[in-house]
Amino acid sequence: MNDVNKQRSSIHPGMAVLVVLKQDQSTGRLTRGIVKDILTRSSSHPHGIKVRLQNGLVGRVQQLVDPTTDERA
Repeated sequence: MNDVNKQRSSIHPGMAVLVVLKQDQSTGRLTRGIVKDILTRSSSHPHGIKVRLQNGLVGRVQQLVDPTTDERA
């Protein structure tokens, strides 16, 4: 995970991201989704910015995804 994923200013609603869900923290399994809400209030967080995805799941952003190419940014 690079530092851009730890900065609240680099994440916006509508972005495609890969998050780690609470139950997947031990395995590191990533879940793809679109950001609906940003839940972390501070400007940065060492474990990633917490977001709610459009499907209702909540997790910490690990990677940004380019939706046009479907590749990790």
